[in-house]
Amino acid sequence: MKARIAVLALTAVAAASAHAQTYPTKPVRIIVPYAAGGGTDLLARLVAQELTPRLGQQVLVENRTGASGIIGIEAAARAPADGYTVLFTTSLFTIIPSLYRKLPFDVRNDFVPVSQLSSLPHVLSVHPSLPVKSVRELVALAKSRADALAYASSSSGSTAHLLGEMFNTMVGVKTLHVPYRGAGPALTALISGEVSFAFPPSFLVRPHQQSGRLRALAVTSSRRSSAFADLPTVSEAGLKGFEGIQWHGVLVPAKTPADIVARLHREVVAVIKLPQVADRMKNEGGEPVGSSGSEFARFMASEIEKWARVIQVSGAKAD
Repeated sequence: MKARIAVLALTAVAAASAHAQTYPTKPVRIIVPYAAGGGTDLLARLVAQELTPRLGQQVLVENRTGASGIIGIEAAARAPADGYTVLFTTSLFTIIPSLYRKLPFDVRNDFVPVSQLSSLPHVLSVHPSLPVKSVRELVALAKSRADALAYASSSSGSTAHLLGEMFNTMVGVKTLHVPYRGAGPALTALISGEVSFAFPPSFLVRPHQQSGRLRALAVTSSRRSSAFADLPTVSEAGLKGFEGIQWHGVLVPAKTPADIVARLHREVVAVIKLPQVADRMKNEGGEPVGSSGSEFARFMASEIEKWARVIQVSGAKAD
């Protein structure tokens, strides 16, 4: 019996090894749970383009939009665990567990993390008419007239929304949240003066900062951004401990064979180190990461806990 078990175990190992050597034998699908043309979609398509020759099979992007990414994430969770369906997601993946009482998937148990690909700060920005030139001055203004200040976000429950609620909580005020349908419209509202301040993602800020149509005060990352070397972090500028970023990462359905996960990890990390990919991230204010699966899992766990605290304290809700 023991000999038979040993033979079966060796056979399974050999089969897994053979499977990894032949993978992939057909096109690989990357599910992006957000609309085509946005920053996440464009980065996913760049990664897919560079993955195709490395995997020897076409890598295709499929946009499955709706319900704050829930529809696309569910589609990935329910896909066969064979390496042919990959989820390309963002920081919202770690926010939605605290925004929605019931989800059709478990973010902790229904996926295997492959790698965090990027880290991208938001930029605390104000309309030029606002009489502030630093985070401390904005805090002082908010404390004196919070009811006259409003901030924009790309939607209720977005990272930009929760950064605004984090600001309110840490300052001890209640400025008005005004959600828009996307980061572009939210930025337009800030530039036009419909709102006083916002936390747009860094890749949208630079041209408007340079033209003077908005005033950038600080980045929301824990470290300064190379693309905004002249800006402090919000934390060092007066709100100690303030931090929140947008990130991109790759996951696959739970029970995907470990050797296939390892192959995908090796290839996506190689792709984001390519100059044409890494330079694009840096030009938009972000940084390539390329973490291990275990590092990515720990990072996501800390993000889930952080945003859960912000949502609980602020009472923030989704649309």
